Amino acid sequence: MTEPPASAKSRPRLDIRIGSSTDALSPVSSAERPYRAGFSQWVGLTSVAVAALVADQLTKGIVSDHLALDDGVRVAGPFSIHHVHNSGIAFGLFSSATPIVIVLTTLAVAWMLLFFARSGSRHPILPAALGLVIGGSTSNLIDRVRVGHVTDFLDFRYWPAFNLADSFIVVGVTILFAALLFSEREPRRQAVPDAPVTRS
Repeated sequence: MTEPPASAKSRPRLDIRIGSSTDALSPVSSAERPYRAGFSQWVGLTSVAVAALVADQLTKGIVSDHLALDDGVRVAGPFSIHHVHNSGIAFGLFSSATPIVIVLTTLAVAWMLLFFARSGSRHPILPAALGLVIGGSTSNLIDRVRVGHVTDFLDFRYWPAFNLADSFIVVGVTILFAALLFSEREPRRQAVPDAPVTRS
C-alpha cells in the first residue's frame, strides 16, 4: 500500500457550511447562525401581544358594562356569557393568593421576554406563540394590579369560567410545545464525508 502524494496529504478538508451571510457570498456555519430576535421578530411579537391585550381588555369592558356581577346570558347549549370575578390565575386556580400570582406572572413575563431576546429567530412560530402568551398574561396582570381581580365571562358550565386572555395563553403554549416537538423530530442532516483521495 503506497502513501498518497504529499500534495494530497496537505490538501485541506472541505469546509461544509450551511447558508450564507447577508451579502450572499460569505458562508455561515449552522453552528454560528445567531438565534437572537431581530427587528422583524420583535415587531411580530409586539403586534400579536398588543392585539391579544386589546382584544381581552375590550371584551372584559363590554361584559362589565352590560352585565352585572354574577349575571349571565345563555348563548347555545352549555355555553353562556357569565360575568364573574377571579383573583387567581387561569380558570380560577389560586384565587386566594393574588399577591403571589402577581409576582409569579411578572417573573414569567420577564423570563419570556429574555428568552425571546436570545432565541426569537430560532423558530418562525415563536413571535406568534409567545406574543399570545405575553399578551394574555400582561392583560390579566394589569387587571390584578389595578383592581385585584380579573373578569371572567366564558362559561361552559362544566368548566370554570375564563376570559380571552386565558384562551390566548393556552393556545400560545400549545403552539409553542407543538412547534418545539415538531422541530425535535425533524431528521438531522447527515455529515458529508471527506472527498476520497485519488492517486494522480
